[in-house]
Amino acid sequence: MPRLTVLGSCGAWPEPGRACAGFLLSHEDFHVALDLGYGAASRLFQHVPADRLDAVVVTHEHPDHLADVSALGRARYNTTDRKLPLHCTPGAVRRLAAMEPSPAPDENFDLHDLGPETDLGPFRLTTALLPHHVPNYGVRLTTPGYTLAYTGDTGPAPQLTDLARDADVLVCEATRQGTPPDGPRLLMTAAEAGRLASAANVRTLLLTHFWPGSDRAVSVAEARAEFSGEVLAAEEGLMLNHA
Repeated sequence: MPRLTVLGSCGAWPEPGRACAGFLLSHEDFHVALDLGYGAASRLFQHVPADRLDAVVVTHEHPDHLADVSALGRARYNTTDRKLPLHCTPGAVRRLAAMEPSPAPDENFDLHDLGPETDLGPFRLTTALLPHHVPNYGVRLTTPGYTLAYTGDTGPAPQLTDLARDADVLVCEATRQGTPPDGPRLLMTAAEAGRLASAANVRTLLLTHFWPGSDRAVSVAEARAEFSGEVLAAEEGLMLNHA
């Protein structure tokens, strides 16, 4: 039974007692981390020791999605000689190297460019390049009877519907509330997340990447006005088990 655990739910920087973007997807004793921003590693280790993690996927290089991959690398360097598969952008590798040049990222991690379709244990990983300040890939992880879609950070984009199509869980960034700002759109509103969930026919919408200090109940209400399915706000420690 696949299980999704929320490690961090904040965007930009963590609120007190919370962490930035991070999720753990587990199935058939296979554990993959999706992003590890500020504060997410310690929460990860509550569920899976560093040497038991099987793969990491990082949607983009911003530190609120990446910083604690460095902490994971330090933990693995001191607990195991096995390199951990890390699927990420070239920019993410450069940022990791700048944070910790020794050991270099390729000493701890088996590095793979995020983008090409591939297998991760029991999951099939597919991606979609999405609009953001830096290259960001939305990811879709599928195993028989279950699909998880995760946007990373993105503005509205037509390819999001295919990414999320018929997903059991759509983890969607909902940084903004209310009327979207003018100009280029590189982040989404909660209402837009709700409309995406409706158009893609998803089962559960999990809102995440909340701006620190924002009222999450407002985001949930705005999404529910656009989507009749289940809408949840990501909360650290929340677990979603697929039956």
